[in-house]
Amino acid sequence: MDTLRAMRAFVRAVELGTLSAAAREQGLTQPALSKIVAALEKDLNVRLLERSTTRVVPTEQGKRFYERANRVLEEYAEAVADARGQTEQPAGFLRVNAPVALGQFRLNALIREFLDAYPDIQVELILNDRFVDLVEEGVDVALRLGGDLPPNAIARKVALSPRHLVAAPSYLARHGKPRTPEDLTAHDYVRFAWLPTGDTLELHQGATRASVQTQGRYRVNNALAIRETLAMGAGVGLCPAWLVQDLVADGQLLRVLPKWSGAPQEAFLIYPSRRYQALRARLLIQFLADRLPAMPGMQAPHGS
Repeated sequence: MDTLRAMRAFVRAVELGTLSAAAREQGLTQPALSKIVAALEKDLNVRLLERSTTRVVPTEQGKRFYERANRVLEEYAEAVADARGQTEQPAGFLRVNAPVALGQFRLNALIREFLDAYPDIQVELILNDRFVDLVEEGVDVALRLGGDLPPNAIARKVALSPRHLVAAPSYLARHGKPRTPEDLTAHDYVRFAWLPTGDTLELHQGATRASVQTQGRYRVNNALAIRETLAMGAGVGLCPAWLVQDLVADGQLLRVLPKWSGAPQEAFLIYPSRRYQALRARLLIQFLADRLPAMPGMQAPHGS
C-alpha cells in the first residue's frame, strides 16, 4: 500500500465530505478511492470514516488521525520542496472560525481579499458565537473577542476596539441625555445576553471608575441585532467602535457621556499549539494580524 497516497485520499475525503469529490480531485473513480481508504483502515485496524449514501464523516479515531496525517503530508511536501530547492507554494484548505457579527460585518471582506492574494488557498469560514474546540472541529485559525481563551492553544492579541455608550437621536430626544453615569439607571439599557456582569455596567474616565446598575427590557445575543436596535431608538448601549463607528459618523447614533468609556474589546487570533504549521495558516494569521488593527473602529494593541 502507498501509505502517503492513502493518507492523502483520506484527508481530502474528510475535508471535502464525500469520497466521490475526493476521487474526482485525484483523477480516480469513487470505488478506487474507496478501496484505498479501506486498505488504510485495514492496515491501521481502525475504522476512520462513517459512510452514508451522500457523505463521509470521520469517527473519533478518524478525527485524531486526520490531524496527525494532515501534518505528516504538509511536512512531507515541505521536505520535498526543500530538497528540490523550491519555494513552498501557499495552497490547500483552511477552516476559520469567528463570531457571527464580526465575521459577517468585517471579516468576510478580509477573507475575500486574502483569497484574491492567494488563489490556490481555499477557506471555509464558520461563524458562530460559541466556544469551539480547535482540534476537535478541525479549525486552523479562530478569531475571538475577549472572554476566556483556551489553555491548549496559542492566543495572539492583534487588535483593540474602544467601547463607547451610544444612542439614537430619537431616543435621546424622548428621554433626555444622561449627564452622569448614575443617570443611566433611569434609561433603557440594551445589552448583550449572558454577560457575566449582568446588568452592572463598568465605566472609566481616565483613572476614575464608575459602576452603574442598569435596567432594560431587551437583551440579545447578536451584536448586529444590538446595532440595529439602538439605531431604531430603543435605548442606550455600550458598543465596540468597530460595530457602530459608521453609524456615529453619519449621525444615526450619538455618543452618550463621551468622556466615559468601557474596557476596550480585545481581539485575539487563536490557533492550535503544534510544532508544525502550514504556510497557508501562517500567511492568514499574519494577514489578519496586519489588517485587523487597520479596520474602522479597531486599533493596534498597546505596546505593539
